[in-house]
Amino acid sequence: MSYLHVQPFLPIVIQSGQHAYGVARSFYEAYTIKSLVIEPARKRGNFQSFFSSGTRGIATQNSRILDFRYVENLDDPNHFVQALLTLAKQFQHQRLILLVCDCFYAELIIKNKEQLKKYFILPYIDQVLLKKVQTKEKFYQLCDLYKLKYPQTVTVTKEQQTNCFIPFQYPIIIKPSNSVAYSSCSFPEKKKIYLVHNDSEMQQIVRSIYSSSYQDTLILQEFIPGDDSFIRVLDVYVGRDKKVKLMCLSNKLFEDSSPQNKGISLAVMIDYDEQLMDTIRHLLEDIGYTGFANFDMKYDPRDGEYKLFELNLRAGSSSYYVTASGHNFMQYVVDDYLLHIPLERTYVQTKHLWSLLPPKTLYKCMGNEKLKIEAKRLVKQGRYTNALFYKEDMSMKRWVKLKLYNGYLYIKHRKYFIDRNV
Repeated sequence: MSYLHVQPFLPIVIQSGQHAYGVARSFYEAYTIKSLVIEPARKRGNFQSFFSSGTRGIATQNSRILDFRYVENLDDPNHFVQALLTLAKQFQHQRLILLVCDCFYAELIIKNKEQLKKYFILPYIDQVLLKKVQTKEKFYQLCDLYKLKYPQTVTVTKEQQTNCFIPFQYPIIIKPSNSVAYSSCSFPEKKKIYLVHNDSEMQQIVRSIYSSSYQDTLILQEFIPGDDSFIRVLDVYVGRDKKVKLMCLSNKLFEDSSPQNKGISLAVMIDYDEQLMDTIRHLLEDIGYTGFANFDMKYDPRDGEYKLFELNLRAGSSSYYVTASGHNFMQYVVDDYLLHIPLERTYVQTKHLWSLLPPKTLYKCMGNEKLKIEAKRLVKQGRYTNALFYKEDMSMKRWVKLKLYNGYLYIKHRKYFIDRNV
């Protein structure tokens, strides 16, 4: 890996899924430099992990634009800092930018920021602000304060689980308030979120969750009607001066339907709403946010309002769509922290289509005919980017694996789409 040592700086990206590939691709396009992608050392994965975002995701396999390494104890909070410091010492003559693709690692970095900032550039908030936004429950309190809409919500604790009153109609959504704590628990019925149709089903799911190691608050929330095309994703970069530098809104076209990956975008199209961006910009700047942020929300056709779901303390998993639109997302970090170039605020308006699926497969999956016509128009105009097929990073082995991956995604779609539960 000697070539990594001669680069002017080195991006280090934790986790190896398509998000990590998008980060590495952005850096390579801007600077022709390679990133180092790292994963916690674990046992050999199964066939499913071959295609997933875990150890090791197919997105970063057989790639020429990045290097990969397993790191011992990376996912152990008690050894996380030492694992990173050991790595940093191997590249001690370079500027290291530490980036994550998961809120679990984002929180670990924030909690250990004082130790890590001596060795890494860390575009993240501090621990004081983390305590104000760490859970969905606290985020909704901020939404109340800043007049941002979110779905009608009831919070439930383990002690209250036998006495839940739902003041809105079924179906409802059940999800953890603390996503990081929930990610480490395990039980047979586990899903990322649940769509629930009656009291009996609700009580059964709540009991199942609290029978696991997850003991934090649960969110019971009204279901906003509409398919995937009603969902919006907003990715933001906030500079060291705590001013928003870049905002890019996308309209989700299709998302992963499987229980474990529900919510992960498979295709998005650039959208634009200046009023929404202004409102969220005011929130971020007022609370003193820095670094990347990602908001999930859904347009509610009943009142014409966007209802926010959550704030992620990192860029979104599909955030390469920002770079694809002509605004290199990772270049903002370099300009801000390394080159100290003044950055003007930009709200992206350039229409572009980003997808993990080839166009013909995407069209089969999409239900919104109006957006399908728009997607076809963008593809015809060349304003389309496949997330993983990058001509500067292609070999026969990688091409074959990515073709197999496309088939795998379509099989998952057929399995879960017809009678999916969320």
